[in-house]
Amino acid sequence: MSHDLTAPGAALPRADAPMAASSAATPSAGVPTSPRAGPTEGHALFVILALALGGFAIGTSEFASMALVPYYSAAFGVTEAAASDVISAYALGVVVGAPVLVVLGASVAKRWLLIGFMTAFALFNALSALAPSYDLLVAARFLSGLPHGAYFGVAALVAARQVPANRRSSAVAKVMLGLTFATIIGVPFANVLGQTVGWRAAYGVVTLIALATAAAVFMTVPAGRMTKVSSPLTELGALANRQVLLTLATGAIGFGGMFAVYTYIASTMITDMALPETLVPVALAVIGTGMTVGAILSGWAADRAQTLAGYVILIGATAAMLVYPFAAASLPTYLLVVFAVGATGGLSTVLQTRLMDVAGDAQQLAAAMNHSAFNMANALGPWAASMAITAGYSFADASGYVGAGLCVLGLIVFTITVLDARRPR
Repeated sequence: MSHDLTAPGAALPRADAPMAASSAATPSAGVPTSPRAGPTEGHALFVILALALGGFAIGTSEFASMALVPYYSAAFGVTEAAASDVISAYALGVVVGAPVLVVLGASVAKRWLLIGFMTAFALFNALSALAPSYDLLVAARFLSGLPHGAYFGVAALVAARQVPANRRSSAVAKVMLGLTFATIIGVPFANVLGQTVGWRAAYGVVTLIALATAAAVFMTVPAGRMTKVSSPLTELGALANRQVLLTLATGAIGFGGMFAVYTYIASTMITDMALPETLVPVALAVIGTGMTVGAILSGWAADRAQTLAGYVILIGATAAMLVYPFAAASLPTYLLVVFAVGATGGLSTVLQTRLMDVAGDAQQLAAAMNHSAFNMANALGPWAASMAITAGYSFADASGYVGAGLCVLGLIVFTITVLDARRPR
C-alpha cells in the first residue's frame, strides 16, 4: 500500500478510555500497529449485532422505496420518473440530517444518540406508512432520512472501538452488513408486500424493526462516552479539511451509478424486459447478495490496502454499468450483472474508514457525512437517469450509461483525493 495519509492502521483510543487531547498520529504504511485493549469479543459481537439491526431497518426503508416505485406511481397517479422524488426526498433528508444532528449531539453520549436516532426513525417511517397523499409521502420520507446518516456515523465509530485498530474496517463492514442483508431479505419482502398487502405495510414493518433496534442498543452499547467530550465547533472542523471534503465528493459522485441502476430495476424488468413482476424480488435479492459479498470483501481489503481497494471498486463499477444495458437482453446475464453492480457497494466501507483516518478530532461528523455523501449519490443517480428516461431512453440504457458516467467522474475525484493526500503538509 502506498504510504499516504490514509493508512488503515491509524491508532484509535481504547473503547473504555477517553481520547487524548490531540488527535493520534497516523503511522506510516508498513509499520505494525499493536492491538489495543477493548471489550471482550463476545460483548463486542453483541454491540455490533445491535448496530447492524439498525442498519437492517435503514436499508429496508431506503432500498425498498426504490423497489416500490411502480406502486407509488399507481397509487398516487404520477409517472414512475416523477415517483422517484420520494427517493430524492429521503436522500435530501440524509444530507441535511447527518451534519445537523451530529453537531447538535456532539456532547451527548453515543448510546443515547443511537437510541434517539432509531426512535425518530421509527416515528417517521410510521408517518410514511400513513401518508394520505403523494406530497405528504414525500415530506415523510424527507423526515425519515434525517436520522440515517447520523445513526451510521455514530454506529461506525462505536463499532470501530470494539476491536483492535487493525480490524476497524472489518468492524464497520459488519455494521454495514445489516444494510446489505436488508437488500437480500428486507427489500424483496417489502416488494412482495407491495404486490400483495400494499406498499404501506413495508414502512410498518420498518417501524417495528427500528423500535427493536433502540431496545437492543440500550441493552448492549456501553453507557460511557467512549471518546473525549466533543463540541459543535470541533465537529464542524471536518468541513474545513480538504481530505474529508474530497473523500465525501468521491462517494457523492462515484456511488451515483449504483443508485441509478437500483432505482429502476423493477421498471427495467417489467417494462424493458417484459418480465412478470413476481421476478423482481429475485433480482432485488441478487443485488443484495452482491452488496453483502462486496461489504465483506471490501472490509477485508481496506484493512490491507485501502487506496487500492477504492480503485478496484470504482473501475469494476464502471465496467458493470457499461455492460448493464446489454445484459437486459437475457435474464441470467442480467442477474449476473446486477450481482456485480451490488458488489460495488463496498465503496462505502472503504471511504468510511478513510474518513476515520483523515478527520482528526471531527470523527463523528466526518463519519456521518459519509452517508450524506452517499445519499447525495442516491439523489443524483436516479435524477440523472430520470432525465435520460424522459428524453426517450429505455430504463436499462438510461440507468446503465448514466451510472457509468458517474462512476468515471468518481474515479477522477478519487485520484485527485489520493494525489492531494501525498502532498507535503
